[in-house]
Amino acid sequence: MQTETQTAAARRKMYDSKAFEVQFHTDAPLGALWTARSTRFALWAPTARKVTLSLYEDGDAGDSTLMIDLVRGERGVWQTEVEGNLDGRYYDYAVTDSEGVTRQTADPWARACGRDGFRSMVIDLRRTDPEGWAADQPPARHPEDIIWEVHVKDFSHDVHSGVPEELRGKYKALTLTGTTLDGDGVHPTCLDYLKRLGITHVQLMPVYDYGSVPESDPEAFNWGYDPVNYNVPEGSYASDPCDGAVRIRELKEAVQALHRSGFRVIMDVVYNHTYKLDSWLWRTEPWYFYRQNPDGSPAAGSGCGNDLASERSMCGRYILESVLYWAREYHMDGFRFDLMGLLDTGLMERIRAALDEEYGRGEKLLFGEPWSAGRSPMHRKAVPAGKRALPTLDENIGAFCDATRDLVKGHILHAERPGFVNGGSARLADLSAAVTGWAGVKGGRFAVRTPSQTITYLSSHDDWTLWDKLVITMDPTRSFDTPTPEVLQANRLAAAFCFGCQGRLFLLAGEEFGRTKQGLQDSYNAPARLNQLDWTRAWSGPWHELEEYYRGLMALRQHLPALWDKTEQARNRLLASWRPSRLCAAFLLDNSGPASRWDQLLLFYNASDRIRPAALPEGRWQLLADEGRSTCWQDQSPVLLDGLAQLPTSGALILGRTSLD
Repeated sequence: MQTETQTAAARRKMYDSKAFEVQFHTDAPLGALWTARSTRFALWAPTARKVTLSLYEDGDAGDSTLMIDLVRGERGVWQTEVEGNLDGRYYDYAVTDSEGVTRQTADPWARACGRDGFRSMVIDLRRTDPEGWAADQPPARHPEDIIWEVHVKDFSHDVHSGVPEELRGKYKALTLTGTTLDGDGVHPTCLDYLKRLGITHVQLMPVYDYGSVPESDPEAFNWGYDPVNYNVPEGSYASDPCDGAVRIRELKEAVQALHRSGFRVIMDVVYNHTYKLDSWLWRTEPWYFYRQNPDGSPAAGSGCGNDLASERSMCGRYILESVLYWAREYHMDGFRFDLMGLLDTGLMERIRAALDEEYGRGEKLLFGEPWSAGRSPMHRKAVPAGKRALPTLDENIGAFCDATRDLVKGHILHAERPGFVNGGSARLADLSAAVTGWAGVKGGRFAVRTPSQTITYLSSHDDWTLWDKLVITMDPTRSFDTPTPEVLQANRLAAAFCFGCQGRLFLLAGEEFGRTKQGLQDSYNAPARLNQLDWTRAWSGPWHELEEYYRGLMALRQHLPALWDKTEQARNRLLASWRPSRLCAAFLLDNSGPASRWDQLLLFYNASDRIRPAALPEGRWQLLADEGRSTCWQDQSPVLLDGLAQLPTSGALILGRTSLD
């Protein structure tokens, strides 16, 4: 008798063979295909001996009301058709594999499910559309993209958010207008706060159905990087997780409200692993959807022990169709891929091409983390979509730039290692590469073809927030809630440098007002009260002043084509870079463009604790921003400099060459 490892190794060899793909790959529709007269059930399980469908009235309890054996069709598709209108009925399958083992499973191709995702649901998707959904459109894109990453529960969980208690942490909170701090009617929170901030895209951390949170527990918290049902919204954010239609409608309402408020919506997706190896994908076709080591054991490049085998044709099809489904059905405007380095370049290029064909070139944003948590054995000479592949990928497949992140604030894996703004050092060549989005760089930690591929950022949900990292490296008392002037200045300097870089900008929600997680590096399963946005902090003294600094930088950047140019020639806009002194850096850029108010842009960054004089290039220079104000460019009486500038202590100076007298 074969051992389990031998069986797994044999399956690996079979699944990786060209013969298996030729025999069993199919483009036939799969899932529960509803019409008012009947529903066709189709499941891909090519090595199964038997598949039985069970129907239920309830999503998580009760016995089946009907059991039907499916008929094996072509290319491993099992199917049956059930007469009548089954909209709202729940179902699952019993799949008997080639070894005679029967497993109960939900449908991995399902579009709806019951509470906690254990049973799939037949759904008439049109009844889940909010009023006006067919006419829903995203706002027109500005050449600039500023992405704000937020967790649905974080957004409104705070008791001071002004959101009614029953809607806190829910999709519905993303639809509300008029919310203010403690309902004071003065200080906007949530959606109204975002309207004044200046961002262009809201990135939602995972909103597909994930497994680490009981959907009926309002206080349970997890980031959600543990997929269960890839094509179904998470139920814990819905007002009723037991009715499979409610979560669908309420997520659509949230997207619609964000569109109406002027924001495009990006979805954070995790196609590199599942919540556990014993998933619906595994139960329907054991091992096929998972990457294996030569001995048959599961690959663990995700750190979770169950990497998806994106290079296998039906797995690639599953991921591609899932992305297109979210774009079509939920009107998502972009996708952020978790651990993109575990997916293959061929799949990423197919996703990019499919989105471009349907929506226009580059219309949907597509980017991800160009790394993995460890090695993962890809088959058939597939190439990982990691850093090394970036210069070969489509210019509209982007990646998070960890090189700029670590250059500015210090290494992400070492708490007390500083960067340029908080006491460390930085080579001028690296700072210059960061300014041009690392486009065309040969070698080094990061390189892309054009700035359109670069996601410039300082913090995300992962690891320390920017504020916490600065406190850890600069404040011996480790006071995360009592800001020191030095840390505030370093935060402003970091923001100014980041906003002075080409590429797309990305912010962790609340970074703009010094968001803290009290020094916790990864808060993925910490209580919601630690993860939530602190709306009182957003409107308090120095934190609000910091937010205003960010807001001014966002507004200023819209007038600076030198920074939002994403073409292959964009890096040529950097005309010169130099060091006015050891801890200072200066960059001169061509800022010509349609309706540009300043033909050249001059960026000064002083990371020292002393005021430094700096000679100015020829011309009259208007002060656009300094170490404390980012709205100098809006002044009725502009400050003009000629010949010499004084670089502020631990601060930035942004100047534009002007013809103003």
